[in-house]
Amino acid sequence: MATTPEVFQRFDPADHLEDLADVTDYLQIALDASREDPTAVPRALGVIARSRNMSELARTVGMSRDGLYRALSESGNPRWSTVIKVTQALGLRFELHPVA
Repeated sequence: MATTPEVFQRFDPADHLEDLADVTDYLQIALDASREDPTAVPRALGVIARSRNMSELARTVGMSRDGLYRALSESGNPRWSTVIKVTQALGLRFELHPVA
């Protein structure tokens, strides 16, 4: 009896970021991972941006849609100002707290 091979869809975390709590949790994980991987936060912002309206986000940030995609892609290297603008446009902000 021949079996049909299973077909799997590629997992995309952008499909599972349903609300701001999901977004902040995902970004916190990326921030923690950035100790070992400095591209973790920009890549996470790219995933978050894809889960939202990328065109509107790009307008808010003052970039083209394609430029924002490139900046937040796996091979992107965004400026810190872009990271801050994107987080603010998403309704978030980075905060520092003492750990001692």
